[in-house]
Amino acid sequence: MSSTIIQAAIFAAGAVVGGGVATALVKRASSSVPAHIPTQPAVSAIPPPVVDITSGRTSISAVATTVPTLPAVLKYGNPGPIADPIIRQAYVAAYDRRLRHPAWTAEHLTLASLGRSRIVEPESSESGDRSKSAFMEDPSIPAPFRARLQDYFRSGYDRGHMVPAADAKFSQDAMNETFYLSNMAPQVGEGFNRHYWAYLEDWCRRLTGNFSDVYVFTVPLYLPRKDADGKWRVTHEVIGSPPNVAVPTHFAKVVLTSKPSSPATPDILDLSMGAFVLPNAIIPDDAPLESFVVPVDAVERAAGLTLFSDAVKSSSKHICQSTKCEVIVRRFDDARKKPDMRRAISAPPK
Repeated sequence: MSSTIIQAAIFAAGAVVGGGVATALVKRASSSVPAHIPTQPAVSAIPPPVVDITSGRTSISAVATTVPTLPAVLKYGNPGPIADPIIRQAYVAAYDRRLRHPAWTAEHLTLASLGRSRIVEPESSESGDRSKSAFMEDPSIPAPFRARLQDYFRSGYDRGHMVPAADAKFSQDAMNETFYLSNMAPQVGEGFNRHYWAYLEDWCRRLTGNFSDVYVFTVPLYLPRKDADGKWRVTHEVIGSPPNVAVPTHFAKVVLTSKPSSPATPDILDLSMGAFVLPNAIIPDDAPLESFVVPVDAVERAAGLTLFSDAVKSSSKHICQSTKCEVIVRRFDDARKKPDMRRAISAPPK
């Protein structure tokens, strides 16, 4: 799907929750568009984290777990919507009970967290091994709203990691936590989760080679499509028995990077950010990553989230101006068909 079609879909979604995103889509310059979005839904128990600048350093806000004072009419119970806070070793997230997958996930990647630092020693001598992890239901989610292993059985969709296991190699426990179904959403397998989406995850990890801090947000999206009658509609599949796990139409990866502007001014940071929206469908390996670029504001409006403060947005370059926005295609399928090529060609770890 082309960037133009994706942006048109995000425009339609934004039009539902409030006007103004059209300007962002036309200009394609999120730093120049003010964000007129409330930072917290009126009855949500957990606001999304916001990346902000404090004393010259980027930081991610804590996940709130306290519920605000309720009006008298709700003294017998608050119907929600409730987003269950999930705090793991490698990530934080909010779980959407209605859709039964994360509303968003957030990570802070560094060379040290990925075990690639030559300066910082790993905290644990035992790194995570994917073969020792298994998909599992999340007991912290109330049973009526919990995604179950049987929901994905013969569904035709992968249990797609929102936070990839390869981002949590610093310990086995951390990697195991990425296998909770509360970190999964149904994804097309061949051509997407096992290929282009994996290449994008690998690109996010490789950013740590050029930037000291990399913040990654993954957001499932439900974007409208224009039908033959000229009207925009959101149509998506639901899997499970009974059907209860929603299948997103698109997924967004939103990244923010920081590094000292110079050795002499380590507290003055150069910030870069960018958002990529990919359809939950087969994507050709040769599709340019930049064809999926959309403004950060557009993702925020479509998802109903505020990811970055206005100060961060106004201070950031686009990520594709600071580094090369290009995925590395490494097909595991090719290596499997040609055993002698396995060392040369391998899929990015998930």
